[in-house]
Parts: sequence; C-alpha cells; structure tokens
Amino acid sequence: MQTTFMGGSYAPSKLKLLALRETPIQRSLTDSSACSNLELLSAVIGGPKQIEIAEAIAAHFKGDLHLLFQASVVELVSISGVGEATAARIKSALTLSRRLSMTCMDRVTVNSPGDAAALCSDMSTFDVEHLRVIMLNTRSVVLGIADVYKGSVNSSQIRVAEVFRPALQRNAPSIVVAHNHPGGTSEPSPDDIAVTRVLVQAGKLLNIEVLDHIIQGHGNFCSLKEKGLGFS
Repeated sequence: MQTTFMGGSYAPSKLKLLALRETPIQRSLTDSSACSNLELLSAVIGGPKQIEIAEAIAAHFKGDLHLLFQASVVELVSISGVGEATAARIKSALTLSRRLSMTCMDRVTVNSPGDAAALCSDMSTFDVEHLRVIMLNTRSVVLGIADVYKGSVNSSQIRVAEVFRPALQRNAPSIVVAHNHPGGTSEPSPDDIAVTRVLVQAGKLLNIEVLDHIIQGHGNFCSLKEKGLGFS
C-alpha cells in the first residue's frame, strides 16, 4: 500500500531501503530540490527514526498539506514518535516557508483576481479568519503584503484605520483586500459584502482605491469585484 503525501506517492518501506549516504538529510544536502516532500519532512524531523515519523505524520493527515499547516503542536505530539521538539521544528519550517513566500515580491504584479488569489493561497491553511492587504503601485506592482486582522471579519468589528495603515505607510495608491473562510467555501456572506462597501467608501476618502476583495477558500476563491458585490 502506498501513502500519498503532499502531492507525491510513496511506498512506506522505500525510504527505509536507502543506503546511509542516501538518507533524507544527505540527499537534502546534495540537492534538496530533487527530494520528495516526504524526504524533506524527514530531514526536518531528523534523528534515527525520521523516516518512520514522517510516514506516521503523512498517514495521520491523509496526505493533506493543508491539514499539516493547520495542525497545532498538541495534535502533532499526539502522533507516534513526535515530541515537542520535533513538533516545534515542523511548525517553524512551515512558518518560515509561509513568510518567505510573502517576502518574494520583487516585481510581482496583480492584474487579475487570480493574481491576487495566488498571493493568498496560504490563507486556505488558516483555522481562523485573517484579513490581508496587498498594496500596489500605479503599475500594479506589489509593494507589500500585510495581515492586518485576525478574527471574524464583519463590518462591526473591522477597524478601517488598521486596514489602510500599511497602505498609507507605503504611499500605495491602491490595494486588494482578502480574507479566508476556514470552512473551505469561498461564497461571500452578507457581512463580507458589507465590509467591502465600508472599505471601498473609506478608500475613496483616503484616495486609496480598493480594487477587489478576494475570499479564499480551500482550493477556490471568489472575487467580489467580479461579482459586483460591494463595489456599486
């Protein structure tokens, strides 16, 4: 039986047959880009039982990287062989990868809802709602990305000043706002539409155009601008 993990298919016993010089850590030192995802996870875990532990994690999350991103330390340490130190290494590696993806913005442009959604795909792994602001210059080049709010996104709780502060600090003439639905659906709610209206009107007062509001689900997204919701 094979275990599917993070987009790859692996026989659980295959890695155990590798020669010592070909263990996940050694392979990652030679060429990490050639390593499978299971091997990379094994290298992060380290230790004499790294392969067995990585396979146990793969089985626990049924090969779903989103579930691994969402997992708490408590859930990770409930898996056989995973202690607090191992859980901390895994969470740290995942957090670093997320932060790196957000900082590699050199000359990235947003010319469509799909472009904006691509910069928010990591939000599908969040277990609570986050509100993100993508700041753009006059040529639609990304100036920066900031997560400005965590919690239920509705018009009664959102602080408009907090949403626009990063854009004001960077002199951004336009922004795209985005938030996630932890339940997985990207269907906009009445609160989502109300928040959009509030932000669009505030942007007009601040001379910062709100170009779109993206709702990120699990593997899907919705553009409120395309649907004409909150922008009329």
